Amino acid sequence: MTDSTGSRQTTATLQTAERALAAGVKPRKYGSWYVAEHRIRSMRSYFQTIIATSIGNPLVYLFALGVGLASLVDKSQVGQGVAGVGYLAFVAPALLATAAVTVAGEEATYPMMMGFKWNPIFYGMNAAPISGNQIVNGMTIAILARMLPTAVLYFVVMVLFGAVPSTLGIVSVFSAVLTGLAVALVIMSYTSRIEEDKGQMAMIMRFGILPMFLFSGTFFPLTQLPVYLQWIGWISPLWHGTELGRVLSYGMAEPTWLTVVHVAYLGALCFFGWKITQRVVTRRLNK
Repeated sequence: MTDSTGSRQTTATLQTAERALAAGVKPRKYGSWYVAEHRIRSMRSYFQTIIATSIGNPLVYLFALGVGLASLVDKSQVGQGVAGVGYLAFVAPALLATAAVTVAGEEATYPMMMGFKWNPIFYGMNAAPISGNQIVNGMTIAILARMLPTAVLYFVVMVLFGAVPSTLGIVSVFSAVLTGLAVALVIMSYTSRIEEDKGQMAMIMRFGILPMFLFSGTFFPLTQLPVYLQWIGWISPLWHGTELGRVLSYGMAEPTWLTVVHVAYLGALCFFGWKITQRVVTRRLNK
């Protein structure tokens, strides 16, 4: 009787262990997507704000620049505009890339720190069969999921305003997303290290995103800046994304090698930012 009871207990234990192992298969395989789903669902709390800014920002910026400033610039240039095109066509790709960078700044700062500090759900995820690498991948997917619709809506408004002369302009959506992703992953490699909030997020916006917006050839060619300030644009992901967008949007003339440099630079930032963030998050979760 004792042997029979012990056998049944052993069988039950084995079955429980098998079920536990089976339950961990999907998280191990699809953990990145589970993390992305969680983050995207969290965005519903400010979904109305996302929609309002995604539609409102391009309307406001393009109307102000297209109807107001562009008319003055084009008139002063006697119909030549800037770099051989109307000012609106010149500035629109920069605004598109900036929209993606702004989203990157929002999603790569507070949400990343929240997962460790205010709502430390990353530790709960890691206690399940979800690795630190999967958490980073999931957060990256979620950022892409927000950036892409934002860029598409911005591009649609650009088309409505007649700011996309080239048929290749649609590809500028992806160059803008690549730019935003490069910025997001670089920021994440820093914010994933922060243990106490001492205003670092605000400093990223004020001393990172804002200067990048002003000194990346957004509103005027970078060559208009003094030589000793042009280096800010050369290292800025936004400048590379803006120039790439202009090539695609209206066929801006530039050497092929420089276009390759834009893509390679943004790709390198994405890769190294992603790998560093994975390493930092994994090390922090395993402390």
